[in-house]
Amino acid sequence: MKIDQSQLQDLNRDLLNEHRDQFDFLSQQLTKIDLEPDHIVSKIQALQVAIPSWALGAGGTRFGRFSTGGEPSCLEEKIDDVGLLHALTQAAGAISLHIPWDIPQDPMAIRERASMHGLAFDAVNSNTFQDQPNQEHSYKFGSLCHTDAAVRAQAVKHNLEVISIGEALGSKSITVWLADGSSFPGQLNFRTAYQHTKQALQDIYASMPDDWKMYIEYKPYEPNFYSMVIPDWGTSLSLAQECGPNAYTLVDLGHHLPNTNIEQIVAILMMKGKLGGFHFNDSKYGDDDLTVGNVKPFQLFLIFNELIYGMDNNEANNPPLAWMIDASHNLKDPLEDLIQSLEAILLAYARALLVDREALAQAQQENDVTRCQEILQTAFRRDVRPLLAEARKRSNGALSPLNVYRQLKVRQRLIQERGSNVVATGL
Repeated sequence: MKIDQSQLQDLNRDLLNEHRDQFDFLSQQLTKIDLEPDHIVSKIQALQVAIPSWALGAGGTRFGRFSTGGEPSCLEEKIDDVGLLHALTQAAGAISLHIPWDIPQDPMAIRERASMHGLAFDAVNSNTFQDQPNQEHSYKFGSLCHTDAAVRAQAVKHNLEVISIGEALGSKSITVWLADGSSFPGQLNFRTAYQHTKQALQDIYASMPDDWKMYIEYKPYEPNFYSMVIPDWGTSLSLAQECGPNAYTLVDLGHHLPNTNIEQIVAILMMKGKLGGFHFNDSKYGDDDLTVGNVKPFQLFLIFNELIYGMDNNEANNPPLAWMIDASHNLKDPLEDLIQSLEAILLAYARALLVDREALAQAQQENDVTRCQEILQTAFRRDVRPLLAEARKRSNGALSPLNVYRQLKVRQRLIQERGSNVVATGL
């Protein structure tokens, strides 16, 4: 299904007077502190977050999976669902594919379908963390780090095929996440595993088009629980440096031990010019893949605070960042979850744009800890939802995407079109 623009505008009209009052009031407040509301709105409009193809169906746990009904059973339907999100939010202008879960049979037709929705293709993602049907060698004991050169060669070949698919779609980057590691002491030689991984990544990097980027993810545990070959940002950074100038570290917010200072990681990577982008989600215990900002909204704000500072002070020429949501769970309608996640990302970004950087720098220089805290929390506590609504209005989106989604009974209509027992590909 597609969102009818006239119907969307009719639903917006019912909220328009209230929105104008709220936006005008907030604009007056911001103007008094020398902030330009229209400039902030334009920045919000410009921020586009990629939607991963695997987040459009119900996720799962180690114990079960419960479908929401109306899930996309093919790549074409996934693109249509992202198109729905983008029509409502005007903030989801790209889709990120996981290969081989979503291999386009006709890349040109897929590009045209995406273009009809105003979508581009973000990073393509390789998959050597599970065996595929008819695969010659198993990844049970690793892929790029494997002791067997034939397994490593197979994993490298897969990544090259992913790049080829990405080229056909107009993508410009590949994300590599490895499940490689060990669950028992002595299971593998740490140095050898690192060396094998470095060489394999260098082989992949050498085959990339000149204008492509490689993003290297890290994760401290899971699926292996004694060691991961790329357990932290430092290991990812060192591998990126070994590969070359177009290789970067990618930060997944769920890929950290509890209470890790992610904003400090972000600051250092940007200072080094090696921050590639983000996979946004939220967690309480580990890699929970929950709705962005639902557990730790202040941490998300602090991350964006460092990002904005880094973008304004970019001596290392860190490239524009890749933004993507990486969430997957059982309980919510996946499209409603993605709407909430997009809102949380934009809220954190908008609030971080309000930070008085000059005052913060002075307070930091004077070691005025209380003042530093007050400056950050003043920005964080500001209700900036009218700015987000105004950005959507100016881009012909919905003033209240979640409410419109429900008023239009999108999930019910998808179930009528697709059925209640379909399962999204790749899950």
